[in-house]
Amino acid sequence: MEKLKLFIDLHDAENQTFPKGISKQDFAGFHSQYEKACREEGVVNLNILVGFDAARAFCLNLAPNVEAVKRAHEKVGLPYDTIVEINSSTPTDIFFNKI
Repeated sequence: MEKLKLFIDLHDAENQTFPKGISKQDFAGFHSQYEKACREEGVVNLNILVGFDAARAFCLNLAPNVEAVKRAHEKVGLPYDTIVEINSSTPTDIFFNKI
């Protein structure tokens, strides 16, 4: 099994990568489509953080590589501003376990 990495991506209505004025109900329908696309690409969607008033969203995913995350987005027609591999910094993560 390939090791999964953590990725975050940004969607913003100002950059036309998030649908301005989307309702929570419409977003819920989209979210189920996105989760299906993620499964097909070997991506685990951990969380989507949405600011409906700000028309901005952040997707947190585990994936083998950035290309898999891009393909999941493309399958549902979702553009993005950036997709970045990240590391988490909590007491149980690598930054605190250097002993």
